[in-house]
Amino acid sequence: MSAPVAILAGGLATRLLPVTETIPKALVDVGGKPFVVHQLELLRAHGIERVVLCVAHLAAQIEQVLGDGRTLGMDISYSHDGGTLLGTGGAIRRALPLLGGRFLIMYGDSYLRCDYGDVIRAFDASGKRGLMTVFRNDGQYDASNVEFHGGRIVRYDKVETAGMTHIDYGLGAMVPEALDGYPLDQRLDLVTVYQDLLACDHLAGYEVGERFYEIGSPAGLEETRRLLTRKDTDA
Repeated sequence: MSAPVAILAGGLATRLLPVTETIPKALVDVGGKPFVVHQLELLRAHGIERVVLCVAHLAAQIEQVLGDGRTLGMDISYSHDGGTLLGTGGAIRRALPLLGGRFLIMYGDSYLRCDYGDVIRAFDASGKRGLMTVFRNDGQYDASNVEFHGGRIVRYDKVETAGMTHIDYGLGAMVPEALDGYPLDQRLDLVTVYQDLLACDHLAGYEVGERFYEIGSPAGLEETRRLLTRKDTDA
């Protein structure tokens, strides 16, 4: 039932400057640990052991800290963008040889306390090439970008418009065929991939009930620090 997870960790993280001038966002300290370690521990707690990190900016630092993942009980491999940033979709396209069959996709700045097994089962049952998890956001945590009715994604865009009450939660699922037709090693946004899948009725939707946390912005970073500091204290 488990599937590998591709973590998108190659961006420049300009919103966190000057912190990310010298370290990648994945290694930003959160409660005494690099953020990516919190992500990996969460995945491991849900029975996920294999991860492909899609890296670019300051990638060597991430590899030095995590290695092959054995110290965390994980199997970690790395997919490098190369000399040009490929974008979120391009990075997944490049990583396909390491991912095998169906796989999950997670943003490198997201901390998502959902049931990953349920997401995989919903994807398997859908018969679609892709799945997006959504959360009823109502503009609370960020701009809503999904119109979701009756368990189906009706519309998805970067710009919030009337009728959009949900948000891309930050966790997706795909099979390699979802990337058919996109050239290798060319810049591609994951938003485009999701929109293309939706246009041909190959994007399933799965609604989660627990809010997302992220470190993509200074405010989000502080909020996530508070959450994860409490978690480690309670443990």
